Amino acid sequence: MSNQVLYSFKKGNTRVEIVKGDITEEEVDVIVNAANSYLKHGGGVAGAIVRKGGRIIQEESDKIGFVPVGSAAATTAGKLKAKYVVHAVGPRWGEGNEDEKLRSAVLSALKLAEEKGAKSVSLPAISTGIFGFPKERGANIILKAVVDYISEGTSLERVRLCNIDSETCEIFLEKARELS
Repeated sequence: MSNQVLYSFKKGNTRVEIVKGDITEEEVDVIVNAANSYLKHGGGVAGAIVRKGGRIIQEESDKIGFVPVGSAAATTAGKLKAKYVVHAVGPRWGEGNEDEKLRSAVLSALKLAEEKGAKSVSLPAISTGIFGFPKERGANIILKAVVDYISEGTSLERVRLCNIDSETCEIFLEKARELS
């Protein structure tokens, strides 16, 4: 299955794309991983990234150690098509101040991708899986953070919001149409 662009719009010089597919198959400079603070990549998006990209991603993550919620760290991408994996640590639902922490995680990931020289980046719906963040609320925050970031001016040419499940894709599609 190849990844499918469901919708796209332009803000400034940056194209934002809503994508249905497997983030490990994305042909971008940076893929963003929905990580936990200890960068232990066992399940969800994180587990898939390590299975596909190789053990090197977990080994480099172990050297980093700890990343606070709302922040991000980068490793190489192993056997993935991307050059880097940016591990964005989103909040677990119920820990408090989740909206701002999620926004911060997205902004940190985009900033780090740009610092790594990326022109293209693909993000999943951070925190909306096993961390329990409500999908609709999360999609709204993630999309708004992306638009706010690129509205400030960026060297990023493409930001892809890539999700494998149809429900999340539909929510992102609806929110993107409202924002564009």
